[in-house]
Amino acid sequence: MTKIKICGLKHKNDILYVNKLKPDYVGFVFAKSKRQINKYKAKELIDRLDKNIKTVGVFLNNPADIVKEIAEFCGLDIIQLHGDETPEYCDLFNKETWKAFKVKNKHSLKKLNNYKTKGYLLDTYIKGAYGGTGKTFNWNLASKISKEKFIILAGGLSEENIEKAITIVKPAVVDVSSSVETNGHKDFAKMKKFIERVRKIK
Repeated sequence: MTKIKICGLKHKNDILYVNKLKPDYVGFVFAKSKRQINKYKAKELIDRLDKNIKTVGVFLNNPADIVKEIAEFCGLDIIQLHGDETPEYCDLFNKETWKAFKVKNKHSLKKLNNYKTKGYLLDTYIKGAYGGTGKTFNWNLASKISKEKFIILAGGLSEENIEKAITIVKPAVVDVSSSVETNGHKDFAKMKKFIERVRKIK
């Protein structure tokens, strides 16, 4: 069964929601964005989180020592690198690491072979953006890659398109953020519908 990551948690209510809905992963964004959170607030939220839900920290072109310090301070399970990090940089961490790749065309996926991370997150290429755009990419480009790699599919996923996305890509994890929000806040009803839809897909 495809696992679920809800990304961009910032508020106490977000933790209440995910503790009820039980996604497999939740993400905290330490990169500069509208969902950015500092390590103190993230730790406060993580301390309230159901321990069966794995925590993912999202970083973007940070010095490795800062990533390590935040990951240890917050007790993160997974480090997600969303910038221009090199394969050598990705090997510096003693925690499970996911590397994000922006998919523009079939050549975009060749870069995955240069990395030896546990997970490979596929997001939509938007010039000047590093994710969180709410836009999808051509999933057919990634229709075979999940047979050989642990794929996390992101980029514009919603209750309406998730069945098609999973059918085509067959990812290990689907990653959602903006489509389960209302006015910039996580929406319990939208999260519930998304999670229920994913878990009904065989």
